[in-house]
Amino acid sequence: MTAATPALDHEAIVIGAGMCGVYMLHKLREQGIDAIALEAGDGPGGTWYWNRYPGARFDSESYSYGFSFSQDLLDKWNWSEHFAAQPETRRYVNFVIDELKLRHHLRCGTRIQALDYDDASDTWTLTADNGDTLRSRFVFSAIGMLSATTMPRIEGVNDYAGPSFHTYHWPDDIDLTGKRVAVIGTGATGVQVIGAIAPQVGHLSVYQRRPNWCAPLRNAPLGGEELRAIKARYDEIFAQCAATPGGFLHGPDRRDFNSLSRAQREAFWEELYQARGFAKWLGNFRDVFMSREANAEYSAFMADKIRARIDDPKVAEKLIPQDHAFGARRVPMETNYYEAYNQDNVDLIDINDTPIKRVTKTGIETSDGERTFDVIVFATGFDAITGSYDRMQITGRNGQTLRSKWLDGPSTYLGVSTRNFPNLFILAGPQSSSVSANFPRGIETAVEWASDLMAYLRQHKIRRIEPTQQAEDDWVEHVASFYHDSMIGETRSWFTGYNSNVDGHGMQDHTRHLIYFGGAPQYRERISQIAANGYEGFELSSK
Repeated sequence: MTAATPALDHEAIVIGAGMCGVYMLHKLREQGIDAIALEAGDGPGGTWYWNRYPGARFDSESYSYGFSFSQDLLDKWNWSEHFAAQPETRRYVNFVIDELKLRHHLRCGTRIQALDYDDASDTWTLTADNGDTLRSRFVFSAIGMLSATTMPRIEGVNDYAGPSFHTYHWPDDIDLTGKRVAVIGTGATGVQVIGAIAPQVGHLSVYQRRPNWCAPLRNAPLGGEELRAIKARYDEIFAQCAATPGGFLHGPDRRDFNSLSRAQREAFWEELYQARGFAKWLGNFRDVFMSREANAEYSAFMADKIRARIDDPKVAEKLIPQDHAFGARRVPMETNYYEAYNQDNVDLIDINDTPIKRVTKTGIETSDGERTFDVIVFATGFDAITGSYDRMQITGRNGQTLRSKWLDGPSTYLGVSTRNFPNLFILAGPQSSSVSANFPRGIETAVEWASDLMAYLRQHKIRRIEPTQQAEDDWVEHVASFYHDSMIGETRSWFTGYNSNVDGHGMQDHTRHLIYFGGAPQYRERISQIAANGYEGFELSSK
């Protein structure tokens, strides 16, 4: 006589209570599905709960970032800035949760460390770091693409006696006023931090390995008639986002680059440079993304903009990238970043010229000596997109772990599912357009498609779903095709899975195809067609 299968705790469990997890929970509850969302933080918000560093804010327009599915939410919420800061966005997430009456279905302070699939019962067991377990038939992962922090591989990194922390874990009680501060890293986070704290600290030393192309954010307050006008055309705004490859307000200019004179091109670029947000990147000529010659001309234009903002020519040259084309890596949007280097209390240390030897008890030692600090900030980024999955022990059919399957790079079908891990849905994960699109627009696509799939599974009494091997192989090849002979594919960045602080991810000649670059409209069309064809490419079992 066999033992009875343990009862399910919930039909569906969502891991993560950021924007993606909250919306997925809402869509499941809307169908009457017994679902709960688990969140590692003590409160919801995901990246907007954790990233509390000075300068943390949107780099896409606030009114294009908020959820579009509810007119009631759109009517009730008023953004105060064109690009909202972290505290406001965290308030927005909590506002959405309360408006949708989801708080009772959230379980915060619960970090999942293991998921184990049982083939006999078609269920998952989730184990939290405190030993608690939960069983569910379906699991929806919304754990964030930039949530697995990486620290630099520097000798003595734990020897420093003063306050030191990764930006993701910024302490609420730290006061930098008048302090000697070191910031290691000049990626998107470092750029925001440096611009925000430079006027406050006593002295700031910035340790840079590779500069990024950065562009002015041009934030401003938002209210009054301007806000009313924006709210009156939300339908137009979201339609515009839906039509662009990245899901942002800014789409490429498709005029022939060479049909315009150099003066006409530069006049257009000057308009972009004065515009807000990602216009400088995503609103550019399409040829700038496709042609190395066109990109080189625009990169030279942007280099001159950097030189014009920095007093010391030698410092300016240090801040101009030489190893990648403009836009081949994520372009940080900045406020007073370059002007910070004009302050007498800010130093730029190029660790290619003077490498860091070690972190000491009192500061940082480079080849030209030691500098002492009151605070060290590590703006050293994340093990992007797959890192959060690697840090959980996810075991599917036949004892296969997801970490081992994705060791050389992720393999998925549509970026939402992977073979041998049935009933596990990856939201905003690798190889979907969710991570290359304006995030809420991308996650709305992913969540709504997954919600429709759940309705289909319930209607047809299907207990198990996973992709066929052929469908997965074809999708992986399709995703990789966008990297071949492209400026993005040849550039070391988290787009290509490069991270020198992660074992196996620091090889320059090993590209990991993490992101779908086919464009959000094409992705939506593809997944919609698959759904219309009865979810072709998936194996469905009702047992």
